[in-house]
Amino acid sequence: MSLFATLIALGLAAPSPADTACIVQNPEQMPAKGRQSPLDSLTFQVGGRPVKVCYGRPALRGRNMIGSASIPYGKLWRTGANEPTIFYAPVALEVAGIEVPPGLYSLYTVPGEDEWEVIVNRATSQWGHEGRYTAEVKAQEVGRGEVAAESVKQPVEKFTIRAEPGSGGGQAVVLEWQNTRVKIPVKAG
Repeated sequence: MSLFATLIALGLAAPSPADTACIVQNPEQMPAKGRQSPLDSLTFQVGGRPVKVCYGRPALRGRNMIGSASIPYGKLWRTGANEPTIFYAPVALEVAGIEVPPGLYSLYTVPGEDEWEVIVNRATSQWGHEGRYTAEVKAQEVGRGEVAAESVKQPVEKFTIRAEPGSGGGQAVVLEWQNTRVKIPVKAG
């Protein structure tokens, strides 16, 4: 990892728009290429500036995930696979009602049948597994918000994060997997 990437991961620097490449943690032990849950990203505009989200894309592969022992309702989920889901906010944002200053953040969720809790955290250098959400990581939470969950008719094989136009000129960050869809409102703060 470069010195700049290390400073970003430690929260000592914020990436510039040119430095928004997804950070691969532990590339020696788990290179990005060839992963079962590949690293993916999306970029969308809020307030005329690019917001980038980086996340691991697990697949169902015949498994039941959301609401099962793998990703139980009411328990913290890394919202993807491998590294924590990370987003870069070049401007102040409001994410699920949480005021988020410009910077680099991790995104966790607590799935529920009807509602999901959205967690924005300053910590970005920990491995994404829920067991790594230590007291030190939890102490870096920016806030928590709640969003509605809905069912989809056709199962979604690969966990997907996408953006679509939201209300008030903002965007909705849409999480889809298995039979669930969650829309997280994001707007300029």
